Amino acid sequence: MLFPFFSLISCLVVRIAAVPTPSATVEHDHVHNVHRALPGSWYHDQDHPVHELFKRAPPGDGTTYADVAWSAGFPQSSPDPNALPAAWVSALNAAVAAGSIPNIPQSTNTPGVNPVYPSGVNPNGPQVCSATYKCRIPGDIWDSPNGVFASSFDDGPTPSTPTLVNFLSSVNQTTTHFMIGINVIYYPNQFLTAFNAGHDIAVHTWTHPYMTTLSNLQVVGQLGWTMQMIHNSTGGRVPKYWRPPYGDSDTRVSAIAKEVFGLQTVVWNQDTSDWNGTPQSIGTALTGFLASPKSPGLIILEHELTDITVNAFIAAYPQIKSTGWNFSSLASVVGDGRTYQNAQNSASNDVQPDSILVGAASSAVNSSSTIASSTSTGSTAGVTSSGASSAAASGSSNTKSSAALPIISSFTSAHITLLIACVTGALVLSS
Repeated sequence: MLFPFFSLISCLVVRIAAVPTPSATVEHDHVHNVHRALPGSWYHDQDHPVHELFKRAPPGDGTTYADVAWSAGFPQSSPDPNALPAAWVSALNAAVAAGSIPNIPQSTNTPGVNPVYPSGVNPNGPQVCSATYKCRIPGDIWDSPNGVFASSFDDGPTPSTPTLVNFLSSVNQTTTHFMIGINVIYYPNQFLTAFNAGHDIAVHTWTHPYMTTLSNLQVVGQLGWTMQMIHNSTGGRVPKYWRPPYGDSDTRVSAIAKEVFGLQTVVWNQDTSDWNGTPQSIGTALTGFLASPKSPGLIILEHELTDITVNAFIAAYPQIKSTGWNFSSLASVVGDGRTYQNAQNSASNDVQPDSILVGAASSAVNSSSTIASSTSTGSTAGVTSSGASSAAASGSSNTKSSAALPIISSFTSAHITLLIACVTGALVLSS
């Protein structure tokens, strides 16, 4: 009887080994340095806490909260906008009805270029204020306090995450990880390495798309599922900050993040271009930034994608101290010091049980009858036949190659065939 069991396990090992290894070719080609004097009334003040969307039942509800939530119930590629939790859709509908979400068109993008808006729409105007076009929305975070090196890394977790975490532990520091939701499925141990070391966890969307190209519901799916994954994997913490992939946000996207989920948008004021750099080029860029005036403070775009990007930061770290910068995790210095909406930090015991995301994965409903109207049509986050995200389907533009991210379906047809054969064989042997 043991042989069929081991046969099935062997097949599952083969299945896991068949998962492609993500490459490290990515891009963030944005230099955001334009200050805009914009009115601060584009958003209504947030009038509901995020716990109204995702509330944990009272203690003793019978639910087991796992250390890391695995893929069951979570999207395996770009989230389906017609299968979102009802609470998320209701919150979006309410925000749209209240006029809290600017009614501006979606952008579109083609390989090799940044997203563009329809003719006659000014991306630098106050109505749109696209971060891709270096326009700063009031309230979004681009700079850190004077003299502060606000540290953060994008695109984790990855196999290089432990190298970064172990180094920072050796110098008694932490950082903020803007994590891709689906990457947590593929690298759960690396995720826990960062979280258990007391690092701050923030949102970098589910599959790393250009957010301004998405409909309202697609934006909700990208943010909501990532928040849910982080919540389920951190003992119930609700993320407070998010960073748009490629720095691509505008007043509509930023408002959805704030009004629906209570998320604050974080961009950056310097870019190492480490995604395609060499240790020398990355080091040169960091040296130049560290020699700059200390007002405003630094928010530098860096990635934990590969050992090259991580080791380049490690090599430059002594300069941060020698040039007089105060190194701190970004999430701990840009706001009120609380790195989560419902907890002080990753190590605190003050998680509020009545403001927790939970159960959304099991309460997904077909929301087609209650969809908040999109601001435009024709721009969807389609999924290819292999389950790749829309970014992979449409190619990359001034950005990371979509192939660099482990955005794949849970099973291709070949994997399904293999698994069926293994299970059948195991049953035959057991009979």
